[in-house]
Amino acid sequence: MERFSTSPVEILRSVKKYRQLITQMTHREIIGRYKGSVFGLLWAFVTPILMLAVYTFVFSVVFKARWAGGGADQNRADFAIMLFTGMIVFGLFSECINRAPGLILGNPNYVKRVVFPLHILPWIVLGTALFNAFVSFLVLIIFFLLTDHSLTWAVLYLPLVLLPLVFISVGLSWFLSALGVYLRDVGQTVGIFTTVLMFLSPVFYPMASLPEKYQLYLRFNPLAGIIEHTRDVLILGVVPNVAHLLISLAISICIAWLGFAWFQKTRRGFADVI
Repeated sequence: MERFSTSPVEILRSVKKYRQLITQMTHREIIGRYKGSVFGLLWAFVTPILMLAVYTFVFSVVFKARWAGGGADQNRADFAIMLFTGMIVFGLFSECINRAPGLILGNPNYVKRVVFPLHILPWIVLGTALFNAFVSFLVLIIFFLLTDHSLTWAVLYLPLVLLPLVFISVGLSWFLSALGVYLRDVGQTVGIFTTVLMFLSPVFYPMASLPEKYQLYLRFNPLAGIIEHTRDVLILGVVPNVAHLLISLAISICIAWLGFAWFQKTRRGFADVI
């Protein structure tokens, strides 16, 4: 029986080896998602624009909401900007996680092909999610500038802030995609989990608005720090603590490796179950 390497070095080696295949399949999935529609790829831009418009109207006009700790000079759209930033980050994570349990089950033909590298499938989903997040960030930045705000050089930290999210997402995708083959209920429970996690993450509120005793528990949520840091560098112009970012990156790499190791250990039985 074929043995699959669980070494963390194998992750980098496989990405390098199959980078063209990953790029081609990611491109095909992005194009295929909008193929046949009237607006085509334009929908990738229309959707975040519509969502941002809805958030702005509902929270700044209907609810007249204000972001806690934002000061008296808040723009009417500030709440929507803060909310949309959190939604983009969480949306990147949830898109990967929600699709993960059906990745292998939805591609039985790939399982039967011994030569096909099944472990690249989470990278393809991640690539699609990153494209959607990039478009949403682009829309957000344009809206941010149009509402009399300005970007600072702290925005250059954004890739470093989001890098831990990339490793966490792909690591959990490896774990859930393999688990979903053997336990079909995973697909149902993951949707509930991500919904609950959205409200337990500082998407609709800043972490500082919670009582201190709850902030302690919220810090165990890996998305909390990533969402807060994204707002800091993109909206508030605050430079993050590099030491904290490096610790977060180290933890996320460990999560990615554990997920990869689980996938490699269990993939030998995929063909028998499917």
